[in-house]
This record gives sequence, C-alpha cells and structure tokens, in this order.
Amino acid sequence: MNSFRTILRSSAIKPKSIFKTPDCLIPRGPRHQQPFDFSSSKAQPRNPLSRWQPKRVAASAFAFAVSAVLVNFSYAQTVHAESPPDTNSQTQSPRFRLDEVRRHGRDAEEKWITKGNKVYNITDWIPGHPGGEVILRAVGGPVDQYWNIFTIHKKQEVYDILDTFYIGDVDPQDLVDGKVPVEQLADPFKNDPKRDERLIVHSARPFNAETPEEGLNAFITPDDLFYVRQHMWVPEVFEDSHKLVVELEDGQEKEYSLQDLKKKFKEHSITATLQCSGNRRKHMTDESRSTNGLQWEGGAISNAEWAGVRLRDVLKDAGVQIDDLPSEIKHVQFEGAEAYGASIPIEKAVDQFGDVLLAYKMNGKPLAPDHGYPLRLLAPGNVAARSVKWITRVRLSDEESTSQWQRRDYKCFGPNIGSQQADWDSAPAIQETPVQSAITSLRDVTPHSTQDSKLLQVYGLEEDSIAVEGYSYAGGGRRIIRVDVSADDGRTWHQAELLPDKAKGAKAWAWSRWRWVLPRQQAGRCFVVKAVDEAYNTQPGEYEPNYNFRGNLTSSWHRVGYRAKPS
Repeated sequence: MNSFRTILRSSAIKPKSIFKTPDCLIPRGPRHQQPFDFSSSKAQPRNPLSRWQPKRVAASAFAFAVSAVLVNFSYAQTVHAESPPDTNSQTQSPRFRLDEVRRHGRDAEEKWITKGNKVYNITDWIPGHPGGEVILRAVGGPVDQYWNIFTIHKKQEVYDILDTFYIGDVDPQDLVDGKVPVEQLADPFKNDPKRDERLIVHSARPFNAETPEEGLNAFITPDDLFYVRQHMWVPEVFEDSHKLVVELEDGQEKEYSLQDLKKKFKEHSITATLQCSGNRRKHMTDESRSTNGLQWEGGAISNAEWAGVRLRDVLKDAGVQIDDLPSEIKHVQFEGAEAYGASIPIEKAVDQFGDVLLAYKMNGKPLAPDHGYPLRLLAPGNVAARSVKWITRVRLSDEESTSQWQRRDYKCFGPNIGSQQADWDSAPAIQETPVQSAITSLRDVTPHSTQDSKLLQVYGLEEDSIAVEGYSYAGGGRRIIRVDVSADDGRTWHQAELLPDKAKGAKAWAWSRWRWVLPRQQAGRCFVVKAVDEAYNTQPGEYEPNYNFRGNLTSSWHRVGYRAKPS
C-alpha cells in the first residue's frame, strides 16, 4: 500500500498520512499539490506546517500568560518585545525587596510576581483565572522562567495588560548584574509518557499528534495510535489518591474516590468516536485561506470502547433531582487536574440516552496517561474538547464554564470575520459536531494476489481494481445512512458499502467505516467522499463558504488525488 508522509517543522518522526491535498482536476485554493504517484514507493513531500497567528489577547488573557496555559505555545508566531513598557517614568516608583515579594506568594492574601525588574500585584485575577490554580506556580517570584518555556507570552499585547498591574520596581540592592536572580524552572513536561513513534506529531510541548493511516483503517483505534490532544503537560495523578468532587448549585459538595465510583455504581460500556474540532483544519487552509491553530489533517479523530459509570447516576447520588431539575441549573462544568475546563448542557449530562460517562477504561484497559488516567469525562457525540481528562471536579451551574477553552477557542464565525473582529460572546461554544467523512486508504488491488483476489470476488470483479476505504461520522449520535464516493472529482457518484461493526451505546456514537472497490479503468485523477446522516445532513462541497479563521469543524468533501501505476 502506498501512502502519504508528513514533513513537520520539528524534529519529530514523520509517519504516514494519506491526507495530502490533491491537485485533482479543478483548482480550488491558493496552494495545491500534485496527486500521489502510485508508481513510486515514496510519498512526495508536503509543504511544512503553517504557523498560526495567535488571536488578539483580550483583557483576561493575562491570566494565561503567567500560568502558561495558552494553547499551541510551541508553534505560535509571536512578537517578542524586549520587556514590559516603562511605567511612571516621570516620578520615582515604589521599590520592593525580594523578600517582600516572596511574602506575597501562594498563601498570602495578595499575590505578586516580578517580570524583569518590575513588580506586579495580580491578586484580582486569581479568582477568575480560567487556568485554575496553575497561576499560583508563579506568584511570589519571577515569571520570567515560565515565559522562557511558554514563549507565546512574550508579545507586546500581553505586556500591555501586565502593565495595568504594575505597583513598583525591585529594589536595586537585590539585583545581580542589574537583574533579578532567576532560578532554573523544572521542566513541567519531564513526566510526560513515552509515545508511539508512528503517531504524526504536530507539536512536542505540549504533545499533539494525529492517528496514522494504519490506526484509521480499523473500527477500534489501538490505544497507542489514538490521536493525542494536549493543551499542557500530562499531570501526575494516581488512582489510589484521585478524588472527584461534585459541587451542587447551592455549593454543597460530595467527594468520590475511584473505588467509590466502581463499587457504588453500575459499569456501562459504549463505543464512541472522539474528534478534535480542528480535525482537517489543514484542508481548509490549503483549499481556502490561512487558519489559526494546529494544522491537523484527517487524523485528529479516533474510535474506542469506553467503560465507566454514568454521570447521571453520580449526579443523582450527589443529590441532583435529575428528573425534576431546578430551572437555574443550565450547565455542568468540569475541571481537570491540569486546570483544563469545559462544560456541557445539563440536558446532555442527565439524558438517559446520552451515555455521558465518567470513564476509567479504554478498550478494556485502564486509561492511558495521555487519555485521562485514572478518570475522565466522556461526552459522546460532542466535540472532544468537552470530554475533560484527569477530571477532578463536576460543578452544576447556571452558566457554562468560564475557561478559555469554553468561552473562546472552540467557536466558529462567518467567513468574513477575522480574529480582530470576532465577538466571542456572540458565538455559542461548539458541542455536537457536523457530519464528517474522509478517505483513509486508497490502494491498487490485483487478481494476481491471493489476498486481493478474495476481496475482488466479494465485489464480483476479476480485473485490476482500486479499493477505497475511510471513516464517516456525525455528532449528536446521528447514524450515518449513506456514503457517496466519486472517482472523477464529483462528476459521477456511487454508494460505498457501510462495513458492519459491533458498536455499543444508546445511539450511534461511533464512526462508520466504509469501502468502495471499482475497476481501475474507471478511476479519474481525484477521488471524493461525502457522507449523509439520518437527519439527511451532508457535507458541503467547497471550503470557502464555510471558512472560519479558527479552522474549526472543517467538513467539506474530502479529496484525494490518484495517478495509476504505469502498465
């Protein structure tokens, strides 16, 4: 089988990927590549990953600067200012000894930090910090060493926000060679797990990688090939000491250990697909315009069998009247051990057919560290960003999560709106996802091969042919009812076979694999796929009408170029 390879800016491994943008027959975007040449055993190189231009940081973004929880820091294109702007240049600023700064640390009423030789009081930002208590790592000392790791924060707009909290300067008596002494910061990623070299890596710190072709060509994705999406480091958590706190709307709390959950509640299993909102973002970039974010191709999606206890059962045990909900409860918020936060509507959380789990198993084994060990939320049918890993707290609320990842990152805007014009409060957070499909395998088959001949017999073919396979999926538990495929860039269409599976769950939470085999002589230069779900939603043909600057929910027809082997 021939396949495509990814060339990355980093020194990461370069495994296989079929998701190469084809030239096909009709130009559709500003950048195009040649179709894959099946006569060669080597894939043609692709353009390197595009770096994304981070969105303008709003007033609350300072919190992310000091806590290092802004996403995609390792590949962000930033403006590196020399230092925060000078303040009170006309008058003598107050001076503070470093001992006094240290006294305003984690346990103090007021929290201070230094940046360069300046002192800032960030107390007012602590309670509403979207990154939770991670911000407390920096208080009582210099933030410089954090910013040396998380370089996205070294830009003028962040300095401008930081300047609003300026209270004075470090006393010159404490400076060494004119600078505040800075200790070397321990590497927060040093305990990250070892990953499979076949994953297609897009960033190493935090680690983000998509599933390679071999993992996409099976109904159940192997654990070690399941795509990985991290916003920060993998936290160190342990099953024996891990606790889950359920906080009710009146502030009352109930705590559960993992053993409590396993002993007290019935275990449920479902088969569910998780898909990043940015899956296929690079296709939108290639076929329309530049997008902000990791340039995922078609592998930021995977499928597994999950086991755990139902969230609705735990909420009921904690005192929630799930069959007669108070009108003020609108959302259920979730917090992870690494400070990630998200929420889902209460209706989804307590739906007896919604299958929302507090999951502790994946494919029959304990969760892997990259996937939430020892406990994670699993909200099937919703974008994966809502399935919080390493979950520590469940909170009932009248509002959705205040985190960056709920209020800003995972939203869409019209094709005419850029990052500077986006009104984040006007757009709802992504929950259910649209219908999706992609080609994951395109290979020549011949009757001269014993294995291929068996496949050809199934389809009544005796000549050289092409086998095309892929996935199809719809959010909200909507079943895929049809997959349409074309071998001539959409001029004529055929229906693919939906492959049987043994998915579990109240609804269709798992992807549907499909296959189409056709005589090679019928193939043109471009294969296309689109899926239809049970509500007759289907995928749009072009990218530009559905363009959004974040590149979220890319779901236009997937095209893969083809060039026949020379006879």
